[in-house]
Amino acid sequence: MNKTLPQALTALLLILSVAEATAQVEVSQPWVRATVAQQKATGAFFQLKAKTDARLVEVRSSVAGVAEVHEMAMDGAVMKMRAVPSLALPAGQTVELKPGGYHVMLMDLKAPIKAGDSVPLTLVFEGADKKRETLEIKAEARQLGSPAAPTMAH
Repeated sequence: MNKTLPQALTALLLILSVAEATAQVEVSQPWVRATVAQQKATGAFFQLKAKTDARLVEVRSSVAGVAEVHEMAMDGAVMKMRAVPSLALPAGQTVELKPGGYHVMLMDLKAPIKAGDSVPLTLVFEGADKKRETLEIKAEARQLGSPAAPTMAH
């Protein structure tokens, strides 16, 4: 057996644990709404808490052709949804992405998302210093109205 392979794996695990320990944004309770056949879009939801002022500037997922941060708001009696270029994360405050508010739209889905699936999401944050941090998380797919599982992802 190649002796450098275990050393490389040990080094990789050390790097990953250090990266997790220095994460500037905490992600909790990630979930994605399960879809029905032929549905080409769905929403992803979670809570974000930044240690310092930051912004969520990009979202990617291998399950979708397009992933965008959206805002849903009422304009009189009309509910409107629009993509936003970034989402402000004030230091120490929890920002919730939820149905009926800010959320991530996963569009041009490559396959249906079934309840129980683990959906990969890549979140890109930018600090006030313009440095970017990328976090990979997994969000459980569930039906709307399912009880929230107390999960946390870093």
